[in-house]
Amino acid sequence: MIEEIWIRSLGVIGDARLPLGPGFTAITGETGAGKTMVVTALNLLLGERSDASIVRGGSSQAVVEGRWLVDPEGAIAERARDAGAELDGPELILARSVSSEGRSRAIIGGRTTPVGVLNELGQQLVVVHGQSEQVRLRSAGAQRDALDRFAGQELSTVLGEYQAAFRAWQSTQGELDVLVAEQERRTREAEELRTAMAEIEAAAPRRGEDAELAEQSERLTNLEDLRLAATQAHEAVSSDDDAPDVLTLLDAARRALDKALAHDPALPPIAESLQNATILVTEISAQLSRYLGDLDTDGGRELESVQDRRAELSQLVRKYGADLDEVIDYLESGSARLLELDNDSDRITALRGEVDAHRANVVALAARLSEIRRDAAERLGAGVTAELAALAMASARLVVEVQDRPEYSANGKDQVALLMQPHPGSEPLPLGKGASGGELSRVMLAIEVVIAANDPVPTFIFDEVDAGVGGASAIEIGRRLARLSQNAQVIVVTHLAQVAAFASNHLRVLKDNDGYVSASSIQQLDGEQRIVEMARLLSGLSDSESGLAHARELIEMARSIDR
Repeated sequence: MIEEIWIRSLGVIGDARLPLGPGFTAITGETGAGKTMVVTALNLLLGERSDASIVRGGSSQAVVEGRWLVDPEGAIAERARDAGAELDGPELILARSVSSEGRSRAIIGGRTTPVGVLNELGQQLVVVHGQSEQVRLRSAGAQRDALDRFAGQELSTVLGEYQAAFRAWQSTQGELDVLVAEQERRTREAEELRTAMAEIEAAAPRRGEDAELAEQSERLTNLEDLRLAATQAHEAVSSDDDAPDVLTLLDAARRALDKALAHDPALPPIAESLQNATILVTEISAQLSRYLGDLDTDGGRELESVQDRRAELSQLVRKYGADLDEVIDYLESGSARLLELDNDSDRITALRGEVDAHRANVVALAARLSEIRRDAAERLGAGVTAELAALAMASARLVVEVQDRPEYSANGKDQVALLMQPHPGSEPLPLGKGASGGELSRVMLAIEVVIAANDPVPTFIFDEVDAGVGGASAIEIGRRLARLSQNAQVIVVTHLAQVAAFASNHLRVLKDNDGYVSASSIQQLDGEQRIVEMARLLSGLSDSESGLAHARELIEMARSIDR
């Protein structure tokens, strides 16, 4: 329930607070006084789209704040807390601001939140009826929603089960369709993979093998130069002929020093270094000998083998990767992919079984939905028709048709249509064709009154639901709104005294001399003030004795009438 709304810089409203509370609140005022802005403010709080044009001229932003009372342990409070809101007991604050540049900001319980969360909460908090709602009620989806609300918890439970089954069916069917449609392509992919795997496995490449082969190729290509260089180095270090070599010269130097070691203590360390150098050069000579021994005398044949292997690996890289490591990775991942593709037939068979099972579940639940809807359709049609009789549409009858659709949808297999039969014997017509604007307003009200018994909503807002009616019809509209307010909060923007007479809370919106609505311009009427406003609504003259008498009579009648 909405306790209070604060509006600032919205349209003609400068700064105003509206005390609402339980029961039936009527909002009246002169044309252009800003009554519709109240509904606009509520729509903003409920997450509707915003527009910079609603910001009052000269203001940087419009702000709307609403104070709701909710069940602290209920679903609405829980969803608000999920969004980060803070609740003070049962009190929940919703706020919305719109800048003059069109930027919008939503706040729930002191925390900024996406506007979509406001919309989500709004659908559970409030039902709004206005001219746009009349247009929406003509759509098949809105008419099905109305019937489903009337059908109550039983249908809601079955519909939830159906939608879960429908999603499972669609998901499984989608996977099956993809597999079947791509089966030929996937078969080709499997054959290509199989060929690639066989080629790579036959070559059996090793990580790093390409680098090793490159080194071998370089060595074998320059084999003679390597042999010549190593031979020359070996002869320079240790020659077999009489030519002087490093070892011979080191040995001569060492012997020369040996003769004078006893004469100077500085010479033994030098002699020792010569000895170490001789040992090192001897080892170098041995290394060169081994290197020469290791050089393959048949290097040409080995080079050909290395080049063939490099060409084989290069061909694999050109086909299957940027380098040899990628080729080996492709072999590993391709094996897993091939296993997946080879299991397609088994997966298709399994999916077909799952699809059949899900579809059977969908068919059974859809039939149950249709049964519940058809039963509810008869009761809804009868209930609304009875209400219409009291709303000066005694000859009219609401017919609720539930027909079978050719395909299943997320809401079942039913096509729901609300039809109006204006007179007995006439052909029932769709609401948009079978009812005028005023009649459609009464139909909407009758539907809400009937539905409210099965699907209570905390708050109903009606924006000029009495448009196009008057007299006895208006009294009956007021009576129905009062009845609806016994189980829910009802807020009505009206221009009819016959409707406002049934309100338990009457607010008047006045414009100041500058054409704007300020805080002092929202008046909660009681006693004589209310009678004066009722007289103005009746005759346009707030000080007419006959008008005042008629207003008192109307209020007394509303208090005494059986609701």
